[in-house]
Amino acid sequence: MPYVSGQTVHDADAHIMELPGTIESYCDPAWQDALADFLRPKVKEAAIAEAQALQAQHDFRAGFEENLLLRKNYQAMGAYDPADRSAALDLFGFASQLVFTTRGLSLVDLEYRDDTRLSVEAARALNRATADYCSVDRRLLATAYIPLADRARAVEVAREAIDLGCKGLMIPSWVSKTHSPSHADFDPLWALAQDAGLPILFHVGGEKKMDPAYFVNGGPEVLDFHGGKENFTSLSFMAIPMSVWQTLSALVFDGVFDRFPQLKFGAIELGAGWVPSLMQFMDSGAGAFGREERIKSLSAKPSEILRRQFFAAPYPHENARWIIENAGEEVCMFSSDYPHIEGGRNPMKRFNESLEGVTASARRRFLRDNFIAMMGKGLDVSLHDIAGLEAA
Repeated sequence: MPYVSGQTVHDADAHIMELPGTIESYCDPAWQDALADFLRPKVKEAAIAEAQALQAQHDFRAGFEENLLLRKNYQAMGAYDPADRSAALDLFGFASQLVFTTRGLSLVDLEYRDDTRLSVEAARALNRATADYCSVDRRLLATAYIPLADRARAVEVAREAIDLGCKGLMIPSWVSKTHSPSHADFDPLWALAQDAGLPILFHVGGEKKMDPAYFVNGGPEVLDFHGGKENFTSLSFMAIPMSVWQTLSALVFDGVFDRFPQLKFGAIELGAGWVPSLMQFMDSGAGAFGREERIKSLSAKPSEILRRQFFAAPYPHENARWIIENAGEEVCMFSSDYPHIEGGRNPMKRFNESLEGVTASARRRFLRDNFIAMMGKGLDVSLHDIAGLEAA
């Protein structure tokens, strides 16, 4: 029996665990070496090779189903093999899965160099690789990364990604060195996405990290749950929503949401406990600075604009019921973060526990409706529901 049965559930966050050399192989030859030099230090080749060896063994593969949620990262079913991911999706029972990169999340760092050409070429390579991986199964919805450092080329990268079949456009949560994401030069990008019916997405990895000085506290160094320094600890976790908080504020106050009222935005793997506070804080800011022409021009209160066009995927350890009650039923979505360890071993169980007491309408929105609303034309109507099943 699938992990999810008897109801339609869409997964707003899943990942490819790209093998070393994969993204680079899709890059323009003139830029391959530079991209490889950037990505190579971030790869733990010995651990990946060990996982590959395991995945080649018959006995290991025979245990895929019973270990579907137990094996993580490169050992997980379909971590890097698209045919295996399609089979894993059958075992999960999800109606669709929004697919993000893992290794490519670090490409955002390239946007802050003086020369942004490698950033653009790396994004194009990543988008080709992601689209290729997802092409084996229409339920796998590829996301593309659109750098914003080069305002003139952002729409070019987005147009190519849409032509490749990507279903969502991911931009950094943090601001570029020289301009806001609300800059008027990006209007052609937002128009392209709105016309295509695809969402603009933010994902963890694109935010500004906490200043390292905070970790110098006179005590022993605190490592992350992988035993290293590259992921989050309890303290660095606190900075995750700070960038997207500011970026969403700029996009709303500077009128981007209103100029493109059909355009949807989604925050994925950035948590959602901060969303009610953002709504209240933006409403307060709009009230305090109501004489600004841009505030006078808003179509509604900032919180109402967000409920109209913005969606977020809570972490499984967050109180989803509290978020829904304080942000509205229109915002939250289910996600598994498969095959990352951060998603846990039973995300559906944890979300069901935190959703206890919400209305049937709120539960249906969380598992199905809000994802469909966010994805727009990126999710074919035939995929809205599992055939023969009623929605959650």
